[in-house]
Amino acid sequence: MNGFLIDLDGTLYRGHEPIPHAAAFIAWLQAERLPYLLVTNNSSRTPEQVSEHLLALGIEVPAAAVYTSSQAAAQYLTEQRGVRQRVHMIGEAGLRIALEAVGFDLVETTPDYVVQGIDRSFTYAKLTEAVRHLKDGATYVLTNPDRMLPSDGGLMPGAGSLAAAITAASGVEPVVIGKPSPIIMAYAIERLGLPAADVWVIGDNVHTDIRGGAVSGCRTALVLTGVATPDNVQEQLASAGLTPDLVCTDLQHFMDQFQTPAN
Repeated sequence: MNGFLIDLDGTLYRGHEPIPHAAAFIAWLQAERLPYLLVTNNSSRTPEQVSEHLLALGIEVPAAAVYTSSQAAAQYLTEQRGVRQRVHMIGEAGLRIALEAVGFDLVETTPDYVVQGIDRSFTYAKLTEAVRHLKDGATYVLTNPDRMLPSDGGLMPGAGSLAAAITAASGVEPVVIGKPSPIIMAYAIERLGLPAADVWVIGDNVHTDIRGGAVSGCRTALVLTGVATPDNVQEQLASAGLTPDLVCTDLQHFMDQFQTPAN
């Protein structure tokens, strides 16, 4: 049996618009009883909020089938914690709720960790505060490295763009949790309960989704509906130095390819 780790932004939707065939693809997985998990680098929403957002777009997915980079960051910190549990957070509700759910104390002073995700109210003051904590010895944890995200009006800066400023100012490199890091991939594969070789990673970003799948020993399918498009796909593949198992115009194309005898 195959399992599926599926990206969200640029794969199932763009902002508040569903991507064609996304609902049919999820319905197909459910009808065929194929195990799947929606794995997103977006740290801003909780799984429940993701589920609600998808439902508003006509895509019915339970919150239990959503795994975010915030959840993965909280899981990672729980494994590392020991007596260190003071966290200075730069991020939004999804990250705050994930950290609080596993018992971390969110603080403004003397943190053990600086945990950063996307923060659309990021300021120079927040940059300064994070840098000072890192200079004082806090461990830097980044939910995801995405420098750009697809949205309603086009691409927008992601958590990785904020991290670039923090790293440049502090000289401290973060522990990266989200795709393509093997950290989130290992957690997601474990949740599916399948060998990595039986798992397909499907996404629109060569540098995060496809690389994450490749380094984890999964099969990979690139869909040209988000960061990668029919116009830029060759440039994207060349810059990443990767060759996905499948390159598909959209999720319907993936279903057609997957159901051929070769697969």
